[in-house]
Amino acid sequence: MSETLAPLHDSLPEVKSGQQVRVHQKISEGDKERNQVFEGVVLKRSGGKGPSASITVRKIGAGGIGVERIFPLHSPVITKVEVVGEAKTRRANLSYLRKPRAKQLKMKSVK
Repeated sequence: MSETLAPLHDSLPEVKSGQQVRVHQKISEGDKERNQVFEGVVLKRSGGKGPSASITVRKIGAGGIGVERIFPLHSPVITKVEVVGEAKTRRANLSYLRKPRAKQLKMKSVK
């Protein structure tokens, strides 16, 4: 069985945990297509640099509700990933940001 894999994205930046990113995604609703932007903090990166690489992004939505999404980086639905900011972190998996104590305020930005 020979499978044809989709080509990997070449223009993606180096994404690490602790970065503030903006992920542009193609959404198709019926016969229309539009781009939707999801901006938040990268909690973790998994899958290495191969075709199964993915990132978990968390943002605080309306009403203070936390929203998390997992994006496969080399999916044809992802059009662009922008790095907006970066914070100094000491861990690869920032799952402690899910706690309601708002430890996000303790993340120091890197300039």
